Amino acid sequence: MRISPIIEVDELLKIYKNPDVMIFDVSNSRNAKANYETEHIEGAFFIDLNTQLADIKTDISEGGRHPLPRIETFAKTLTCLGITKNKHIVIYDDKNGSNASARFWWMLKSVGHEKVQVLNGGLNQAKENYFPMSSKIEISAKDSEPYQVGKWNLPTIAINEVENISQNPNYLVVDVRDKERFEGKNEPIDLIAGHIPGAINVPFTENLDKNGLFLKPDQLKTKYKTLFGEIKTENIIIHCGSGVTACHTLLALDYAEIEIPKLYVGSWSEWSRKRYIAV
Repeated sequence: MRISPIIEVDELLKIYKNPDVMIFDVSNSRNAKANYETEHIEGAFFIDLNTQLADIKTDISEGGRHPLPRIETFAKTLTCLGITKNKHIVIYDDKNGSNASARFWWMLKSVGHEKVQVLNGGLNQAKENYFPMSSKIEISAKDSEPYQVGKWNLPTIAINEVENISQNPNYLVVDVRDKERFEGKNEPIDLIAGHIPGAINVPFTENLDKNGLFLKPDQLKTKYKTLFGEIKTENIIIHCGSGVTACHTLLALDYAEIEIPKLYVGSWSEWSRKRYIAV
């Protein structure tokens, strides 16, 4: 039976004390770790995007701001976190699930973890629904069995391939950053503003309603099926600024039961430093 990639607060309330359930706070805002230590969902562990879910290089042009870690390194991280293949993993962050929780979901799904879900609405939704909170620092089990992985199973694409197909009408490159960044009017993070030639803009925020919750699966399916048209899934590339929020759209697609397309991990942070062309 397929498990939905999204879990509602009321569903989590029913199961969060089960021994096979592990909850992770993957918030990545300023002072995220300090905020976790002050208050988090009861029983939740903390994960750091920059040190545990990425292999950040000194030269950002090599892989962008959040390159994937080596698969062996990620396996060790999962082992250290006490995650085993039979665990039911629930992930949240303080941005409605739209930031690092989606990235961690993609990574777990990509190594074949079956039971992994993102909390709809994230920390804010949990608080609004009076989910039990805690300041206890959770420590993972030290005798966890090694998490065995082989490779990243979900499709990714490298910068050279993106360059070759970005303006080919049989392919579709989707940039999920906000409109002003895509149009080059504002760039608060990377050195250069703009977008990959040939790319279209579908901000990841459009996956959410006014309350910060995911649109219903049928709404998302209609939206993206119309957008993709006759283009094959293997010819669709999703990217953002650093390969993190792009995973939010990949999560939305999976929620809509649409096959997950390719992730360009390097995204604009890599492209703008290596292939920039004014647009």
